[in-house]
Amino acid sequence: MPIPDTDVISATDFRTDTDTRIHTLVPPAAAQFPGPADELPAAASPPDLVLQQVRDELALDGSAQRNLATFVTTWMEPQARQLMAETAEKNLADRAEYPQITAMEERCVRMLARLWHAPHPEQVRGCSTTGSSEAAMLGGLALKRRWQQRRRAQGKDTARPNVVMGANVQVCWKKFANYFEVEPRYVPMEPGRYHLTPDTLTAYCDDNTIGVVTVLGSTYDGSYEPVADICMALDGYQAATGTDIPVHVDGASGAMVAPFLDPGLMWDFQLERVASINTSGHKYGHVFPGLGWALWRDAEALPDDLVFEVDYLGGSSPSFTLNFSRPGAHVVAQYYSFLRYGFEGLRHLAVENRRTARALATRIRAVGPYELVTDGSELPALAFRLAHGTHGFTVFDVSRAMHARGWQLPAYAFPAPCQDVSVLRLVVRTGFTAELAGAFIADLTEVTRQLRLRRSMPAPAVKPLVVAAEPAHANTSA
Repeated sequence: MPIPDTDVISATDFRTDTDTRIHTLVPPAAAQFPGPADELPAAASPPDLVLQQVRDELALDGSAQRNLATFVTTWMEPQARQLMAETAEKNLADRAEYPQITAMEERCVRMLARLWHAPHPEQVRGCSTTGSSEAAMLGGLALKRRWQQRRRAQGKDTARPNVVMGANVQVCWKKFANYFEVEPRYVPMEPGRYHLTPDTLTAYCDDNTIGVVTVLGSTYDGSYEPVADICMALDGYQAATGTDIPVHVDGASGAMVAPFLDPGLMWDFQLERVASINTSGHKYGHVFPGLGWALWRDAEALPDDLVFEVDYLGGSSPSFTLNFSRPGAHVVAQYYSFLRYGFEGLRHLAVENRRTARALATRIRAVGPYELVTDGSELPALAFRLAHGTHGFTVFDVSRAMHARGWQLPAYAFPAPCQDVSVLRLVVRTGFTAELAGAFIADLTEVTRQLRLRRSMPAPAVKPLVVAAEPAHANTSA
């Protein structure tokens, strides 16, 4: 039976914006956007009005350029921004539909494999993620699954896995241990030693240890953990006990810094014990937030039963991620970044960041009364604290005063037993110009002067509060 004419949809039934090729709702001109709300509006509002309303609210946020707390990229070239805008609607999970983005992802994995000295780059397995937190959890899951397989082959139970790491690890590793039921064994800090070192490490290891997590660029102070020395300590542990414990390198920041600035440093796949590495493309990979990378030395390091074949989007493709749909635009931006800068360009950006960090460290030391915990000679980040003595103010006072001047300069205490060490941390990223660095030092100098002045000023005299007695009521009775 033919379809009635009344059911035929014609092109005139839609009003289409020819520039954006989307169907546009055009509400009455009198419609007004009510402002911030936690309830869905009853009717649509003009797009330009809503755009301005949202922009006005976002203007109340802090400046990304003056956010010294974050390691995350806050500046990209206009061409990279354009590519991200042009591919924002493309879903990386739909690999059959977007094969070129998939190919770009694979090329980025191979570039990183070579950058990190994989003995056989063609054997490396890797993927992009939404950030280093997801990449770290995938690395941890692979460590756990390998340990389970090994224990079952030996006829042993798999009920009590543990992972060894320094107390300075990023919170994602605490989440991993909690979410995936692995006992976290934190090697505590000590005065003057604020990250994992080989001397006390093996005391926390046993036959149930799925792996050791090392950090190339501590969130707390920007320092590198001695990955090669830790691997050597685990070599000795294996020789003494027969227990082979792999290493995962959390290179969220440092894995995109050390190859360019510290080529002689042994930390990556050159070390046979390193099974996997993660990094953040959205940190020193120069891509806006939303991108991480996880790489495994070979197929043995990433068990096949963790990888799923997906065919319901057309074709068939492997998937090893904690989520599914995610933007392909970030992978495109990473590919652009690698092609745009190349090794020498990325090295130049890293050199400039470290140079700025070192210069800031020198200036901060001169401001007084500050002393450096780290000086930007590893990650282009530095931590500093108040020198010993009585100052009349704390690093938390400094942080609040700097925030009032538009700077996000975090202050925090180290984990126990070093909780009495409170620091300020400053991260230098591409886009943090010499002019901004100069403005920061000027503001820090003025804030410190004012806090010192406030301490030296005598407390204002407090006059006693005198409350006048109420007059006696006249007796008006006859």
